[in-house]
Parts: sequence; structure tokens; C-alpha cells
Amino acid sequence: MARVMAVLVLLVIASSLGVVSSQNKSRHLVAQIEREQGHTRALQEEFTRLDIELQAVGALPTVEKVARGALRMDLPGKDAQFLLDVSQEGRR
Repeated sequence: MARVMAVLVLLVIASSLGVVSSQNKSRHLVAQIEREQGHTRALQEEFTRLDIELQAVGALPTVEKVARGALRMDLPGKDAQFLLDVSQEGRR
């Protein structure tokens, strides 16, 4: 009877250690998930900011302002413009 009790006590202790180890691993994994979710949120915020910035830079007035100012570009005069007819009738 004493052996059976000793074996049962050892099994209970081993089971308890397994539960503690499992809980510890679970805590570490939850902390890692929370860190990764924070990183994901930061990346999403940066993407949103960059997307808004890209839309602002790509807007026609901004492009035109840069072309006129920094690149010193201007619209060609009427004599330098010509029209291409790409319709089916123009190909015959």
C-alpha cells in the first residue's frame, strides 16, 4: 500500500510540474503574440501614413507644381502641339 501511495504522489508531482511548465510556455507565447500584434499595428499605421503621402504626392497639382518649379517645365505652345487620330477611320 505504501508503494502505491508513493507512486501516486510521484505521479501527482510530475503532473503538477507538467502543468507549471505548460503554463509558463503559454505565457511566453501570449507575450510573443502581443509583441507581434503591436508590430503589426505599427506597420499598418506606417502603411496608412505612406499611402496618404503617396496620394498627396501623386495628385496632379503637386506633380504640376514640381514640374513647373523644380524641373522648369511648361506646357508647349499651340504651334508645338499636334493631335493624333487613333480611331478606326483614321487608320484606313
